Parts: sequence; C-alpha cells; structure tokens
Amino acid sequence: MKIAMWSGPRNLSTAMMYAFAARGDCAVVDEPFYAAYLARTGLEHPMREAILASQPTDPDIVAEGLVGPNPGGKAHYYQKHMTHHMVPGMPRDWMAEVVNVFLIRHPARVVASYAAKREGPELDDLGFRQQVELFDHVEALGQEPVVIDSHDIRENPEAALRALCAVIGLDWRPQMLRWPAGGIPEDGVWAAHWYGAVHRSTGFAGPEGKLPGLEPEYAGLAEAAMPFYERLRAVKVGV
Repeated sequence: MKIAMWSGPRNLSTAMMYAFAARGDCAVVDEPFYAAYLARTGLEHPMREAILASQPTDPDIVAEGLVGPNPGGKAHYYQKHMTHHMVPGMPRDWMAEVVNVFLIRHPARVVASYAAKREGPELDDLGFRQQVELFDHVEALGQEPVVIDSHDIRENPEAALRALCAVIGLDWRPQMLRWPAGGIPEDGVWAAHWYGAVHRSTGFAGPEGKLPGLEPEYAGLAEAAMPFYERLRAVKVGV
C-alpha cells in the first residue's frame, strides 16, 4: 500500500510520519516535493540552499519515485506531503495510484505554531486552501478521500490510529505509538529548523488545551482558513 498523507505545516505531520516508520513494515518519505516547490516558486525558506541540494528539483522525477517500487522492499510506503507544495505545474496524475489521506488541524493552532518559526505567513503558506483543492481532485479521480483530525489523534492516539488504519485497510500495529527520540534517518534536511519538539518526543503529545490567543493580523489569517478546515472536518474519520 502507498499512502499519501496531505497536510499543511505545523499539523502533527512529522509525528505521524514517525508513527508509520515505527511500524517496521513501512517505508517513509519526508516532503518529497519540497525542493521542486522551492525551485519552481523561487521562495526564500529557511535552509533553502540545503533543501535544493538534498532532493530532486524535477517534480516529474519525484512523482515517478512515489509510485515505483517501495523503498527497501517494504510492504507499505508512507508519503508525508505538504499541500502548499503542489503549485500549478506539479504533477497530480500519480495521485490516482495511492491512498490519499488528509490530516487537518484547527487554523488557530497552525497559525500560532507557524508564526513562532517563520514570521509573516500568508494563507497559501498554510495549505488550507490547497488541501481542499487536492481533496476535490481526489474525489474527481473516483476515490473516497480520508480525513483525520490531529486533535483526535492527540486526544486518543491509539483510538484515532486504529480508526485510520481500519478505514484505509491497513492492519493496526501498537508500535505506531512509540518511536526513539532524536528523529529518524528519513527526516528532511530541514529537520534542524522545524523538528525540535518532535525530536524530543518518543510518542504523541497529550490532548491539546484551549485555542491559543492570536494577535489581530494572525487572528484574521486563522479566520480566513476556517471555511476550508470546516469543510474537511465535516467528513473526518470518526473516533
């Protein structure tokens, strides 16, 4: 099985990659379109040059690898994708050959976390609009896209991951709840900037508290993202 997990940044996506890597039967890849995205857009991101040097910048080469043989001969292949990387011109036909899952998180939490790492985010930096666009694309392919809410995972990791595995037809493994501290070999080169908290972890963090307070400019950004979040939240996997 090949699983494409689509989320925006600061959305529990790295912890989910670690959970699938911990299964033992699952190869993983960390944001394979990141370098291609930077090359195509010319955007300045932290560690830009290192990222460009670490991955193919041709998105067609990336896509071929995603639907080819699973790395290491593993039974399954978990692909951590950022929705905002799929700018116009990025190939999407390969998505018909994988199981597409959408990982969502409340915009206020995403904005607060992202702004702490990179100032001045805009709506398209956060991936909410693109997430709905890709969801619609998957439906147009004839698939039934799956939605899982990071809030539910934090609330009860085992119940949420059991539910997700059941929906996509993957056997549940309790190893998904624990991983070694310090990261995994498949981490992208950008891990040094973004992954501090998850590198200190050995499992999912506990339940989330109340929504964070935001400065007016960031509150407006979260409000703009809410319709996209609510649309997918309405069809999320029940836990």
